[in-house]
Order: sequence, then structure tokens, then C-alpha cells
Amino acid sequence: MENATYTVLTRQSGLMNQMRVVANNIANLSTTGFRTEDVVFSEHVKALGRDDPSLSMATASVRETVSAQGTLTQTGGPFDLAIEGDGFFLVETPGGERLTRAGAFTPNENGDLVTPEGYRVLDAGGAPVFIPQGAGPVGIAPDGTVSAGGQPVGQVGLVRPLNPAGLIREDGVRFRADEGFEPLIEGRMLQGFLEESNVNPVLEISRMIEVQRAYELGQSFIDKEDERIRSAIRALGK
Repeated sequence: MENATYTVLTRQSGLMNQMRVVANNIANLSTTGFRTEDVVFSEHVKALGRDDPSLSMATASVRETVSAQGTLTQTGGPFDLAIEGDGFFLVETPGGERLTRAGAFTPNENGDLVTPEGYRVLDAGGAPVFIPQGAGPVGIAPDGTVSAGGQPVGQVGLVRPLNPAGLIREDGVRFRADEGFEPLIEGRMLQGFLEESNVNPVLEISRMIEVQRAYELGQSFIDKEDERIRSAIRALGK
């Protein structure tokens, strides 16, 4: 197989990966706290020998999370929280501590503030946030301080990863920070609000059309190259 065909095949594989990412973004248009994902294309060059031309292939194995702020929508829910600016909430999962921007929380039967999946919300030190029952109205200040009946009872933590580019997405709205994270002192959250997905539907539809056209062009090249090789073999066989 010629180098040109190898190059196109690797490009086609990358385009398929990009199409899956774009489709996932569109599917999460209404997912609270969802962050748009993109694919980074790069070129991999392999030397074949001193007298041979190098082999160049496109790769698209690196995914990038777009950190733009999503729209903040007022819900009025006392345990709905939205982050204004940088930072993540810290939650406890079976796999360890994870970061998220999805702030639709509620107290469970034990009084722990939890996510819809039942994962406990933590303060910046990694301790669960407890909401006492029957202690009066619950207020959550911009710095995350939780008060019940006018008395402070805890604080919802905000953290930031030490390497934002190193975040690993585990599902739609939760991330793993293998390189660690630290408390975000200047973070700000809003009670009674939720951050919507930051997916731009017009942009994603445009990207989907662009990827589809690029894939079709690559497939057309492969078909023509296959026919050229077949014609050459038939001519040599005569």
C-alpha cells in the first residue's frame, strides 16, 4: 500500500473519531454542567530508511475539553449551585474524588449533600457536606459557606486542577485529575442556579457537516486509488 493511501486511511480514522465526539456534544446539549469536547489532530512522521521517503500519518487520539462558561439558568432550588468563572465541585465516587461542574445537588436521607447519582459532595478538604434537618432555611454563600437557620454548618468546596489540560473525562460531566488539584480560594458560586451545557449547537452542526464532507473526500480518493491500482494490475497482466 502506498504512503498516500496510508495517510488518507489514518485521516479517515481520525475523522471518524471526531464525528463521534461531535455527535456526543450534540447529544449533551441539555446536560447540566457538560463541557464541549474537541479532537486535536497531529502529524506523526516515521523514517523508513536512509534512501526511502518518510511515512506521514495523521493522528487524532488527543481530546480537548472546552472550558468556556455555560449559560447560568435560575432554578430557585435551594441546593442547585452554579460556578461563576473557574473551578469545579468536588464529589466522592466509588473510583475516588472527581471534579464536576454539574451542581444539581440534594440532601439524602442521612443529610449528606449528594449528586443525582448519590455521590457525596465534598468540601475543599475532602469531607462530606452535611445539611442538618429541621434547622431552618438553608443558605449557600458565594464562597460556598452553608448556613442553616442563620448558623454556618459547612462549606461546599471549589477546587481547580493543577494541570487543566491533564483532566480526564470519565463520563459526561465528571473528570479525573491524576496530577492533583487545589482549593480555589477566589471561586464564586450562585445558589438557585445551574450551569447549562456550553455546547454551541450551530457550531457543532457546522463541524459535523465539515467532518462529513472531509470524510467523503477521503473516501473518494481511496476509491480512485483502488481503481488506479486495479487498472495497473490488469495492464501488467496482459
